Amino acid sequence: MDTTKLSEQFQQKIDEDIKIEPQDWMPDEYRKTLIRQISQHAHSEVVGMLPEGNWITRAPSLRRKAILLAKVQDEAGHGLYLYAAGETLGITRDEMYQQLHSGKAKYSSIFNYPTLTWADMGAIGWLVDGAAIMNQVPLSRCSYGPYARAMVRVCKEESFHQRQGFEILLTLSKGNAAQRKMCQDAINRWWWPSLMMFGPSDNNSPHTAQSMQWKIKRFTNDELRQKFVDVCAEQVKFLGMTLPDKDLKWNEAKQHYDFGAINWDEFWNVVKGNGPCNKERLATRVQAWENGAWVREAALAYEDKKAARQYRYNTTQAESKMPAG
Repeated sequence: MDTTKLSEQFQQKIDEDIKIEPQDWMPDEYRKTLIRQISQHAHSEVVGMLPEGNWITRAPSLRRKAILLAKVQDEAGHGLYLYAAGETLGITRDEMYQQLHSGKAKYSSIFNYPTLTWADMGAIGWLVDGAAIMNQVPLSRCSYGPYARAMVRVCKEESFHQRQGFEILLTLSKGNAAQRKMCQDAINRWWWPSLMMFGPSDNNSPHTAQSMQWKIKRFTNDELRQKFVDVCAEQVKFLGMTLPDKDLKWNEAKQHYDFGAINWDEFWNVVKGNGPCNKERLATRVQAWENGAWVREAALAYEDKKAARQYRYNTTQAESKMPAG
């Protein structure tokens, strides 16, 4: 069957909301787009563990430590699901790691900002994980089966993360003057980077149109960003705090909140590797990979030893069943 016919059948399946599975024919560009997006998503999960992991020992109570530890563990699991989904497209996990460590593959720009206070754990949960949920819930209806199915559990766990973060900020907002100031400061610093998480504006997003046609994405970057602003503008009222945007106001005619201009120069600067913590985050990941080499080698050696033992056992069993003479 020629490529044109295969492409038509492929698009028909997508139009009918039939999931594309690893064994199905797919255009090379569809495969490449998914590898880029899924690997970037996986990298974001594992790099995103770093700024929060730093606060596990500094959390203000045993309860907070346990909750944050569970959250960081969840993020590691999300990375695992996503790397596994990526492998179904013909790329190995080691290749994806190498692309991250070399700087070829990107991860979310949000994880290149420092976490300065305990309130940042709340802001990350409420804003960063909230933005992630806004983006990932539609991905559970992605046209590629393994990616969509991975998102089901990821979204459930991210929902817990968002509530945990909001609860931290809510507690601080009811505290003393210093705690309330800490809460507002964290919101001020994380608000704009959270809006940048949805990616460039639709006019400057080269992949959006094709991803929408293939139903990898169900909403554009700007549509998701607007939904996020509308939700947060209401939620922040429960905290008694404000969002750091003097242009934020309700638009009665459009039934959504208007908001100020995003500093896209900052966004692209961070994406290009010049953010506050780009080098630190990447260096930490590379160091962890190198320090863990002996674990991977030991695991492989153990598997080889176990396979050899099983082979000898099977051979002995087979020989014992052979007729004498």
